Amino acid sequence: MKLSCLQENLTRGLNMVGRTAATRTTLPITNNILLESDQGRLKLVSTNLEMAISCWIGAKIEEEGSITIPSKLLSEFVATLPNDRIDIQPSELSAKVLELRCARFEARIAGVDAKDFPRIPPIEDGLNAKVEVSALRQAISQVVFAAASDESRPVLTGVSAEFEKQTLTLAAADGFRLAIYKIPLASSVEEKSVVIIPGRTLTELNRLISDQEGALEIKVNAAKSQILFRLKDIEILSQLVQGNFPQYNQLIPQSFITRAVVDLSHFLRATKTAAIFARDGNGIVRLVINQGESEVTPGKLSVMARSEELGDDKAEIDAVVQGPEAKIAFNGKYLVELLGVVKDSQIAIEMTTPSSPGVFKPVGSDDYVHVIMPMFVQW
Repeated sequence: MKLSCLQENLTRGLNMVGRTAATRTTLPITNNILLESDQGRLKLVSTNLEMAISCWIGAKIEEEGSITIPSKLLSEFVATLPNDRIDIQPSELSAKVLELRCARFEARIAGVDAKDFPRIPPIEDGLNAKVEVSALRQAISQVVFAAASDESRPVLTGVSAEFEKQTLTLAAADGFRLAIYKIPLASSVEEKSVVIIPGRTLTELNRLISDQEGALEIKVNAAKSQILFRLKDIEILSQLVQGNFPQYNQLIPQSFITRAVVDLSHFLRATKTAAIFARDGNGIVRLVINQGESEVTPGKLSVMARSEELGDDKAEIDAVVQGPEAKIAFNGKYLVELLGVVKDSQIAIEMTTPSSPGVFKPVGSDDYVHVIMPMFVQW
């Protein structure tokens, strides 16, 4: 393999794939990045055996070939080079040593034969769908944080993805909260299909598409064991989580007794303040919803927290209230995480009793629903 490329392009490519290279593994070669020529471009591939990322960058290919190089060493070295052309070729001493030259810098890095690198299988049969990148970015950011980090129930560490007609529904739950987001597909799917995508995969996908636009292709193999996300210069192939995701629609209350609509930014600020005091109070943030004293007086939402040792705080927010006075308490961390990802200017809180789940919905949008289980407190 003999080629040249720009330092900034190689750095960008290594940043895309480098984080996926395994750090703890029984297969040492997964610590490496595969470099290979591919139809006039340089292809970079990394894998941790659960997920593989491929990235293509522009390059002038003089001789075809491939090799794997330690990911961390290559990424750190290339990042320090000047913004200039990098010439890459095998060393004259050994075909398994890669020689890199840029301006007045040069290095030789020992690699491993590419034939020992895990094969990345293609996905040909199965589901094929497309979705706009901007819509998928928003959906992932508002859902994936609700997936469980505890591996005791593997299906909850993933995000349920339901493809039906022209809609993709993403849902995540950890036993204490549930997030559901619906986005339109760019083309209709022939039959309904449900898979569970690892939360880590979606988090990595969101990082990679942060500055991308256009449509992203999604493919699921016929066995529903792997999923592929494809853009022009990036591909992510991931194993799917096997198992049955909970029937989450049954967990969403279908009615409410009290509903309050509040300004999102004010609610977030009040919740962050309360969470400071809640640290030594089991994380409990209390919400009290009150009607206005007259028809022309707005209702209010009181956000409170207290610590037996440190003190307490209370903030009041104007609210449009339907129904009688209501009280409920939540884990402050869950509230802050939810309110921090919602993009709308107002959010509605719906509840029935202090011991029933609270439902949060952005005002003016039917795409997103978030449910949080309450905490039991002495009022």
